[in-house]
Amino acid sequence: MIARITGDRSAAEDLAQDAFLKAYRNLAAFDTKRRLSSWLFRIAHNTAIDSLRRARPRTLSLDAPAFATGEPIHDPLAPAAPDPVEREALGNALERALATLRTEYRAAVTLRYEEGLSFDEIAHVMSIPEATARSHVHRARKELAAVLRAEGWE
Repeated sequence: MIARITGDRSAAEDLAQDAFLKAYRNLAAFDTKRRLSSWLFRIAHNTAIDSLRRARPRTLSLDAPAFATGEPIHDPLAPAAPDPVEREALGNALERALATLRTEYRAAVTLRYEEGLSFDEIAHVMSIPEATARSHVHRARKELAAVLRAEGWE
């Protein structure tokens, strides 16, 4: 999730370590009535957002994938691509599309579809109302669809 928000895998590794340190230091503040994963996601989300606020805004090239791993991301909404080349191309297109989203939309859609969180959990992680979490995911999907359509993906 941190890598998706920041767009930088190496910075995300450092930020993840920071997030786990914050969690460890504040373990006494954890509400045992909630899920541990939601609490950790909230700390990680806040750590990533704080990092972006401190950093100068950067631009991403739409010609290069956001991450250089070469692995397409799993999108449960996308139809199954029959051939591996097409699947990789779709994954790269989705990576580029994700990189164009506003930070809060990218975080919400990542939490929903990659991490499998409910809207209530997303709201808790992002410190927003549940309706706003739903709205962020809806708008993110709409923007992703528009970008992918513009690239020729139906």
